[in-house]
Amino acid sequence: MSIDRDTFENTSEDELAELSVPDQVLGFLAANDDRAFKAREIASQIGLDEGAVSTALSRLKDRGLVQHKATYWAVTDDTERLDGYSGYERATALFNDQLGTEDKESWLEHAPSEPHPSVEDEQ
Repeated sequence: MSIDRDTFENTSEDELAELSVPDQVLGFLAANDDRAFKAREIASQIGLDEGAVSTALSRLKDRGLVQHKATYWAVTDDTERLDGYSGYERATALFNDQLGTEDKESWLEHAPSEPHPSVEDEQ
């Protein structure tokens, strides 16, 4: 997305380096690659407007970076495609810097044994 010249001149490099909406959406989905979400759930989780998230999801789908079925969205399982997307790499590095790298074993120790009540039983 482009910015106007005034914003370019008067905004710090740190502010301009913040993750774009598609990068934030893709980063969230990649961090939760074992699940699929509705756009409103993604927006709520990352603190963005649902319309902006929906637009980002459509653009990410056009690039083959996310999958869409009914009202649900998930990150692609095509790791080569993800690895080739520089925004994904930047998002992962930023999240790792802010939150630390994920230790799956540690997470599993604290994970609930039962699904969250909002998850519908698929039986």
